[in-house]
Amino acid sequence: MVTDFLIRPDADGDRAGIASLLLAAFPTSSEARLVEQLRKDGDIVFSLVAVEASDVIGHALFSRLRAPDSALSLAPVAVAASRRRRGIAAAMIEAGLERARAECWAAVVVLGDPSYYRRFGFSRKAVRGMSCRYAGPGLMGLALSGSGLDGPRIEHASAFSSTGDSH
Repeated sequence: MVTDFLIRPDADGDRAGIASLLLAAFPTSSEARLVEQLRKDGDIVFSLVAVEASDVIGHALFSRLRAPDSALSLAPVAVAASRRRRGIAAAMIEAGLERARAECWAAVVVLGDPSYYRRFGFSRKAVRGMSCRYAGPGLMGLALSGSGLDGPRIEHASAFSSTGDSH
């Protein structure tokens, strides 16, 4: 059964729903703490929610990278367990990438399942040769403009290391 949902920028009233969603979607509280720290540090560029009626059923966060400075990080992405496999995460990611292009960001970096994120154009090739604390098979990039990912390294906002998680 397909449900009707709306994707929109998050609002102050969504914060409790986002926190509850992240706490339920992940095995630890690291992602919920990451989002709060990114918010406190002012590193969130934009945050999207999927809502059904008034319930937050999905969340996708785009934050600024320290390097390269024209790129974003996509993390975390979560959908309520009862709403998964209905295209909600994909719709949020596509909406976020569209917004990032419209705002003239050069690239987006993600750490995730390559077989999933390839469908959006993410690739290991885009980050080849760049050092990153989270280097590994799940680190991928997507160029949104001609310059794409340039520079010797990828450095996430400090909140990523302060939560103790391995995004």
